[in-house]
Amino acid sequence: MTLQIENARPEEKELVMSLLKEADLLTEDLPEGLPNFLLTKEEQTLVGVAGLELFGSLGLLRSVAVDPNHQGKGIAGRMVEQLLAGADEQGLQAVYLITTTADHYFDRYGFTAVDRLQVPEAIQQTRQFSGLCPSSAVVMKRNSKHQTA
Repeated sequence: MTLQIENARPEEKELVMSLLKEADLLTEDLPEGLPNFLLTKEEQTLVGVAGLELFGSLGLLRSVAVDPNHQGKGIAGRMVEQLLAGADEQGLQAVYLITTTADHYFDRYGFTAVDRLQVPEAIQQTRQFSGLCPSSAVVMKRNSKHQTA
């Protein structure tokens, strides 16, 4: 099994949407062109996706999904680590995520739950935060490796 992680291309949006729907994740607000989205493929078959939306000096980790037949192989972890390393290299102050099911999974990457009222306006104004995700969803934050706060 040879897995390759590569940058998503705009023409792959339908494939990405199909995998996200299978994982019961949001597709309504996927960014045009899928910038900062990574795809993991086995041969030419999409088996994983993860994205990082940028809002100035903040990021929103989103759309982390792996095909059920490929789960448990560290695929999501490799994509998340690559995106977070990129966020650190770009000097982002913090990366946020919103989840209804995977908050414990993201603990290992330095994310901690935060009060929704403490989330910066740039993240609050995303469709995920403001309406697509339920208000019961957990919001998590990871400070950049370059930040001390």
